[in-house]
Amino acid sequence: MTAARRLAAILAVDVAGYSRLMGEDEAGTAESVREHREAARPIVAGFGGRVVKTMGDGLLLEFPFVVAATECAIALQKTLGSGKGAPTPRGLFSAPFASCAGKGVSRSGL
Repeated sequence: MTAARRLAAILAVDVAGYSRLMGEDEAGTAESVREHREAARPIVAGFGGRVVKTMGDGLLLEFPFVVAATECAIALQKTLGSGKGAPTPRGLFSAPFASCAGKGVSRSGL
């Protein structure tokens, strides 16, 4: 396999109050997380990003530029966050977003 170095901006997203929400309504929260995850995919792709990994209530996203990651975070917050415009009754992605940029090593196929 060939390894190549490239710059990437990483954005970590998770659900604010996930444990509390699961305690209140496990089935509803799990369904809402699935819906939000699917709704997030085209938004992420629209900013040139990709979903690297999903884990429980979180997403690990990769973008070619920090600006794209930041703009995507804002779009996710506006579209899927708590408040008006959330696609489900429970606005989930309401936590602060974290992103970082740096060199990474990528192997073919990853």
